[in-house]
Amino acid sequence: MTGLQWAKNIKIMKLISLTGLLSLLLIIGKAQNKQQNTPRLVDNGAYHEFMVDGKPFLIMGGELGNSSASDMAYMLPVWPKLKRMHLNTLVSPVYWEAQEPREGIFNFKLVDELIKNARINHLKLVLLWFGTWKNSMSCYVPGWMKTNEARFPRARTFAGDAQEIITPFSKNTLDADKKAFAALIQHIRNTDSNYHTVLMIQVENEIGMLPEARDHSKMANEAFEGPVPLQLLTYLQTHRKSLAPAIATQWQENGFKISGTWEEVFGKSLATDELFMAWHFGVYANEVAKAGKKSYNIPMYVNAALNRPGKKPGEYPSAGPLPHVMDVWKAAAPEIDMLSPDFYNPDFKYWNNLYTRPDNLLFIPEHRFEDGVDAKAFYAIGHYKAIGFSPFSIESTEKAGSEPIGKAYAIINQLAGEISKAKRRKSLDGVLLSKDSSSVKIEMGDYVFTVSHEFTLGWSPAAKEKSWPLAGGIIIGLSKDEFYVAGTGLVITFKPKNGSHAGILQIDEGKFINGKWQPGRRMNGDQDHQGRHLRIPTGEYGIQRVKLYTYQ
Repeated sequence: MTGLQWAKNIKIMKLISLTGLLSLLLIIGKAQNKQQNTPRLVDNGAYHEFMVDGKPFLIMGGELGNSSASDMAYMLPVWPKLKRMHLNTLVSPVYWEAQEPREGIFNFKLVDELIKNARINHLKLVLLWFGTWKNSMSCYVPGWMKTNEARFPRARTFAGDAQEIITPFSKNTLDADKKAFAALIQHIRNTDSNYHTVLMIQVENEIGMLPEARDHSKMANEAFEGPVPLQLLTYLQTHRKSLAPAIATQWQENGFKISGTWEEVFGKSLATDELFMAWHFGVYANEVAKAGKKSYNIPMYVNAALNRPGKKPGEYPSAGPLPHVMDVWKAAAPEIDMLSPDFYNPDFKYWNNLYTRPDNLLFIPEHRFEDGVDAKAFYAIGHYKAIGFSPFSIESTEKAGSEPIGKAYAIINQLAGEISKAKRRKSLDGVLLSKDSSSVKIEMGDYVFTVSHEFTLGWSPAAKEKSWPLAGGIIIGLSKDEFYVAGTGLVITFKPKNGSHAGILQIDEGKFINGKWQPGRRMNGDQDHQGRHLRIPTGEYGIQRVKLYTYQ
C-alpha cells in the first residue's frame, strides 16, 4: 500500500467515524426528545407540573360510567357531548374480562376504538385498569379466573366465608394481573407512544377490604403472623416526624418498635388489621405498575373510596390509599405516582388538604356529577394546584351544552398557560364559597383581597334561600398590582397591605385567544359598583383583568 493510498484510507475511516458519531448523537437526541414528550410528572421543588408533549397540561376531564366503554355503539352519541362540555380528556375504564377472555389470548379492540375516537375528537385519555379489584370486588377479572378458586383463591372473613374478592396474597393472581397489565401497556406503547393520546393509567379501582378490616384466608393469616417488612419499618423511621397522625400514634403507643409481628409493632386492633392490608394491597399495586412501566413509563396512580366519619375499617373499604394509611402505601408502592381521592361525600376542603402533600400532588379523577362541581374545579386547580378534575358519569347529562362544568372548563382551558406561569411565580390561588363559608381573605402582590360570595351583596332574590349555589374562582397575580380573576359568583374588594386605600384603576372583561389576552368590555360604572369591587355574577362565568392603585 502506497503512502497516498494509506492517507486516503485514513481519511475515509475518519469520515466514517464522524458520520457514525453524528448518527449516534442524532439517535440519542431523538430518544431524549421522545422521552421529554412522553406524558410525565415533573417535581420542580416548589411546584409540580404534568407535562404532555413537552408542555404543561391540565386535565379537564370527565369519567365514563362503568359499562359505557364496553360498547362502542353506545359511545357514538357520547363523543359530541364531551366536546360540548369543553373536556380535553376522557377518563375511561378498560376491562380485564374483555381484554383477556381466554387466558393468554389478548383482545385490544375496545382500547383501540377508544383511542381512535379520542383522536378523532381531539381528546386525551386517562385509562382505568379494572383488573383484580373494582370497588373492592373482583367483578372484572376474566371468567377463567372467577371459576378457578383453587388456583385463584378468595379472601375470607374471620368465620371462613369466601368473598367476591380475590386475595392479594395469591401469587398466581398477581402474576396473571401483571401479565395482562403489561400486555395492555405494551399495546399502548406500540400504538400510541408517538401520539400521546393516553396520558395516564389508573392501577385497579378503589381497592379496599370488605366486609371486615382484613383478609382471614390461610395465606393472609400466615403473613399476619410473620414480621412487619423491614421496608415499611425503615420508611416509618425515616419519616417519623411527618407520619400521618393515626400511624404515628399507633406506633408510638406500642413503643416505636422496629421489629416484630404486626400486632407486636402496632398492637391488637382493627387499625392494625387495616395497616396490614394496606401494605399488601400497596405491594400488589406496585408490582402491577412496575410490570407496566417496564413497557412504557407513563404516570400511574391509585384512587381511593373515602371513608365516612364514625365508620370502622371494613364498614368502609378498608386499607385503600386513604390519608390515615397513606404512609404505608407510600412505603409499599414507590412505582405509584399519585394517590387520588374519589368524592362521594362532603368536606371537599378537608380531604384535599390531606391528599396534598410534598410527596403527593392532587388529581381528582372522580367526583359525583352534581351541582357545584364547576366551583370545585376552579378551587382545586387554583388553591391546591391540582393537575386535573373529573366528574363521574359525565355522559349522563342531557344538557351538555349548558352544563356548568363545561362553562368552567372553557374558562380554565383559556387560563392554562397563565396558571402554569403563576405556579412558578407562586402567585396562584383559588376560592370556594358557600352560604356557610361566604368570605375569605387572600394576600397577593401588594394587596389583601376579600373574596365573598356574590349573594352577600343581597342583590339577588335567591340570596334569601336557605342554601346558596357554590361559588368558585381562580386568582392569578401578574405583578404587585395587576391580577386575573376568573370564576363564577364572586365579589372582591381590595385593601393595600400598607394600610392606605386601594382604588380600581381599570377592570377589563376578556378572553384568551390562542394564548393571548383579548380585552373586551371595560367594567366601570355599574359593573364595578362605581369603583367599589370586582364582580362576576352567580351563574355567569368569566375572566376579568384588574389593575389597582393606592391613595392616602
